[in-house]
Amino acid sequence: MLFYRSFLSYVLVDVTHYLLLSSSPINRYSYHKRASLPRNMIENSMFEEEPDVVDLTFPPLDPDEVAYEPRSSRLLVRGLGENDMDDEEEDCESSARLLGMSFMNRSSANRSNSSPYTRQSPPRSCSRPSTRNMVVCVLFLVIVASMAMVLYFLPGCTFTKAGCRKTDNNTPLEPVYPLSTNGEMFPWAQYQLPHSIRPLSYDLTLNPDLNSMTFTGRTVINMSVLHNTKRIVLHGTDLNITKATFKDRNVTVLEYKPNEQLAIKFSEELKAGQYCVLTLDYSANLSHTYGGFYNSSYYDKDGNKSVLAATQFEPLSARKAFPCFDEPSFKATFLIKISRKPDYMTLSNMPKAKSTPLTNGLMLDEFEKTSVNMSTYLVAFIVANFIPINRTVSNTLVSVYSVPEKKEHTEYALETASKLLEFYNQFFEIDYPLKKLDLVAIPDFLAGAMENWGLITFRETSLLVGKQSSSLEKQVVAYIIAHELAHQWFGNLVTMSWWNDLWLNEGFATYMEYMSLQAVLPELDIGNLFLTTRFRALDKDALNSSHPLSTEVNTREQVEEMFDVISYQKGASILLMLNASLPGDQQFRKGIIQYLKQFSGLNTDTSDLWNSLTQVSTQHQNVSEMMSSWTSQKGFPLVTVSRKGDQVTLQQEHFLLTSENTTHNSSLWNIPVTYVNDSCSLAPECRQVFTLKTKSATLKLPESVKWLKLNYRNTGFYIVHYEDEGWAALTEALSSNISVLTHEDRASLIHNIFALSRLERVSFRQVLNLLNYMSNETETAPVTEALLQLKNIYRLLDKRQEQELVARMESYILNIFGSLMSKQTWEEEKNVSKQELRSTLLEMACSLNQENCTQKARSLFKHYAEPAGTFRIPGDLQQVVFNVAAQSDEDWMTLLNMYANATYDSEKRKILQGLASSQNAQILKEALKGDIIPTQELPLIISTVSNGFTGYLFAWDFIQQNWFRLIEKFSVGSFAIQTIIKSATSQFSTQTHLDQVQRFFSSLKEHGSQMRSVQEALETIKLNQRWMNRNLPNLQKWL
Repeated sequence: MLFYRSFLSYVLVDVTHYLLLSSSPINRYSYHKRASLPRNMIENSMFEEEPDVVDLTFPPLDPDEVAYEPRSSRLLVRGLGENDMDDEEEDCESSARLLGMSFMNRSSANRSNSSPYTRQSPPRSCSRPSTRNMVVCVLFLVIVASMAMVLYFLPGCTFTKAGCRKTDNNTPLEPVYPLSTNGEMFPWAQYQLPHSIRPLSYDLTLNPDLNSMTFTGRTVINMSVLHNTKRIVLHGTDLNITKATFKDRNVTVLEYKPNEQLAIKFSEELKAGQYCVLTLDYSANLSHTYGGFYNSSYYDKDGNKSVLAATQFEPLSARKAFPCFDEPSFKATFLIKISRKPDYMTLSNMPKAKSTPLTNGLMLDEFEKTSVNMSTYLVAFIVANFIPINRTVSNTLVSVYSVPEKKEHTEYALETASKLLEFYNQFFEIDYPLKKLDLVAIPDFLAGAMENWGLITFRETSLLVGKQSSSLEKQVVAYIIAHELAHQWFGNLVTMSWWNDLWLNEGFATYMEYMSLQAVLPELDIGNLFLTTRFRALDKDALNSSHPLSTEVNTREQVEEMFDVISYQKGASILLMLNASLPGDQQFRKGIIQYLKQFSGLNTDTSDLWNSLTQVSTQHQNVSEMMSSWTSQKGFPLVTVSRKGDQVTLQQEHFLLTSENTTHNSSLWNIPVTYVNDSCSLAPECRQVFTLKTKSATLKLPESVKWLKLNYRNTGFYIVHYEDEGWAALTEALSSNISVLTHEDRASLIHNIFALSRLERVSFRQVLNLLNYMSNETETAPVTEALLQLKNIYRLLDKRQEQELVARMESYILNIFGSLMSKQTWEEEKNVSKQELRSTLLEMACSLNQENCTQKARSLFKHYAEPAGTFRIPGDLQQVVFNVAAQSDEDWMTLLNMYANATYDSEKRKILQGLASSQNAQILKEALKGDIIPTQELPLIISTVSNGFTGYLFAWDFIQQNWFRLIEKFSVGSFAIQTIIKSATSQFSTQTHLDQVQRFFSSLKEHGSQMRSVQEALETIKLNQRWMNRNLPNLQKWL
């Protein structure tokens, strides 16, 4: 599954299409006067579930059992409550916390002297105890001491219901079972399913009703019993089970909602080796969120509404569409049948086998049984009215589907998918295994795309481009297609065993998207995008709130949170580093092929990958030893370089921006350190490699070497600090001749020195010294990275209302980049890198109100808005023009009308982002009512509004007031929620805002308080606050 990059957009979806976005400030800030927003129109009800009560009668344990108590629910055993606090007392204490009160530690100064709770002074004297009391006390102490000695010297005992039954420490404790919805004990307490039963095949029949937005279904599961058991446990959510049969006998299905599990209990054991069939009939509502089998609709150009139903199952939503073993390791085959109206069509993973008329006037489409075993999250089906274009590639029918009026926008996707399919077939030496490959553009979609096997679903902006689209827009479509096609091997053919190793899917697909496009479509110049990706992964992983690539996952929230920058971008980054460090061009590829062939159709963990790469090593390298340090611990190393004569000392430590609440350990990485020097610095053959495994090591260089640059072309996942005169030497070299380093290395220096400034290893004065060379820079990567870093500081200053420093920062940016800005053209440009460069420069120039930039943008918009509608703005400049237009009330209304009538999706999103960039408080207040804004665009709106001074507090208030409605639509911990939190809080830098954010999320408790993204938000605010406090006094002097 692929989500939009942060600099493109992140997408949410609401099947009802529109969320009434309204908010009103709940806090007033003395330093910022704002217009009041309308009261929240979304009301939420919160119901606290009663604690589950369980009995202490247990069935015998089977091999799946372990001592376990679910973390996700509060279980009370009769007579053994967690505490003695009743509900009213708990509510009272919670309210007290929210009010910042403490009933246990009030100041004595505020107490009445007559209060019965006032601590009384002890008497100044005491009476002497009697002899009898002394004897009794001594006797009591002797008895206590004797009992303690007996217990100490007795053999260890494992206490169970039956008493001290065994003396060994390996006796498993019996689990505490929860109650199912009918009050009966549920026979399983763990989040992951038992492995006593294995599904072999599913026969699914689905009957969606797009009028009532409901569906009925029948699921027939053929299963194998792996070891003796008295239960079958599987998943099901919001399904009304109407009938269940096992071996032709009716059975009762139990449900435990906190873990989304169903169970059938048996009085007699199912024996290992036995095959059995479970049939479940059920009904359900089509989902109103984007998980499961959901309903959606869209309007054509004539205003006619069309309804459709589609699926999104990754990670945990197949269980919302049919009862199943909804975990990656439970692979099976699927035979799917779907009923529909005659004027609709259906799609699924496999080609359609036949269509049968039904007596009720509907058609029943039956698809071929899947020719591969696959995980439930890859199952997909669609009921809609789409039309395709197609071609055959290597015996596979490749088709691109869209709504009828957008068929002309599908040709580029078909051409790109065909080229990439051929490339992957050859590169992996394993042919794509299915007969067909469908790419479907769905009008409303949560993620960028989803890799369902044989039926890849996309958001329209991720798949459809017009014939006049810019190369930059085509690049977006190409890399998303490349990502999803790579998944057909990494993720579909070979799948991670559990969500803790999600990076095996997403890190590989992200890496392969760049690798494949460099080979297949080099004109798209994907290298700059991958470089930026690696920088952002480093930024995220520098936080204490980060996590290892392979990390423990035990709840739904934790599963959702795995879909983040670490799993995707860091995963791709360490694969690039590994590939660059292995000898020869083909060793990495050979290892991948070995891995795919050895585990085809199976599930794996991280060690399986490293073992495959080790097997093909020509130099007997232990890849597992090298790479385990990169996947088993969070963060990355800081490599510090110091020179003394001909000796260079390298030291490594954990690069960690926040040290508080950190467990101090001696983190070490196996680092393939690459370096070049002034005698040879550009060509690949200049690169030298030194493996740093220990805390410190030395290497020798001729004393004539003037400077050293580590991490050649930024292929390694680490940051470098040059001590002593190291930074000064590099700064001087670039000032004399920027061509002494590759553009990747120049961008790497810029990224690293800003990061070191946040770490307080270098002063901001040193940062500015390095940036002095930028007036001669013309390459995209260094310019865009420098502008991004400066823009972040500019926005922090702006939000703090440091107006004098804001003005000085504007002057500084224009002084450095003004000449390059003025050289940019406004005509069509074919080169992707030049499009990236000019769109970044002109967007900055116009945002700083440079007259020549804003005048040109207004002129282009005036021509664009003419009734004839024939004038076209170059695609890479549309955002710049729309942002400028939105600052005028009159042009803002023109943009609004354009948005309502636009049919080209990429352009429509840019118009929407322009509308949200307005700095008119009244306009933003009205716009946030959401009359025309689809909820899927909410992250884009919040991000854009948060960037501006006028709207950033509106966005934060909106999130607070609408939180419970948001998590109804989008799961707690999901990528969408992560994005919303980050957008709204990442530019806060004051104690007031830190306290607000902490107080708000703490009050949510199980509704989001424990999210990793919340910890990241708090950490980021503290870091912003620290940086500002340290640098504000000096910024005025330096700038």
